[in-house]
Amino acid sequence: MKQRTTTNIMNYSIIKSPIGDLMLVADVSAVTGLYFADCDHIPPASKQWILNAQHPVLQQATEQLQEYFAGRRKAFSVPLRLEGTDFQQRVWRQIALIPHGETITYSDLALRAGAPQAIRAAGTTTGRNPVSIIIPCHRVMGKNGSLCGFAGGLERKRHLLELENVD
Repeated sequence: MKQRTTTNIMNYSIIKSPIGDLMLVADVSAVTGLYFADCDHIPPASKQWILNAQHPVLQQATEQLQEYFAGRRKAFSVPLRLEGTDFQQRVWRQIALIPHGETITYSDLALRAGAPQAIRAAGTTTGRNPVSIIIPCHRVMGKNGSLCGFAGGLERKRHLLELENVD
């Protein structure tokens, strides 16, 4: 039997937000997930995670999220550790670069990620973003700026965009 090391232990906390309960997840030194607690995108391994709202990285992320929802924060500085393919990492990096209050289309995202023909793949990767809000996938829109696709639902996406004063 393989022994679990302390670096494999995942901690989580549930925080209240204006768009519902959020589940924050961290390993020993970085945020690895931010999920809508009532959605089905939470990894199956979550049954082994340890509830620990006192974890320093989770406390830092909670504070920054509270500031964001209060309109006092436009960018996040918590350490992140995201697992994904090279393409997923490129897409998530490009999403992270979208400025507060601005949006881009999935076509723009694919182009910025270096794969202009991979629009659907960019969309799928956006939907697999493990740290929604922190990596602001709500800022990615459909053709002509249409509101579409968001793991937390379109009402939450609309709320986040309104919070950032996006029309």
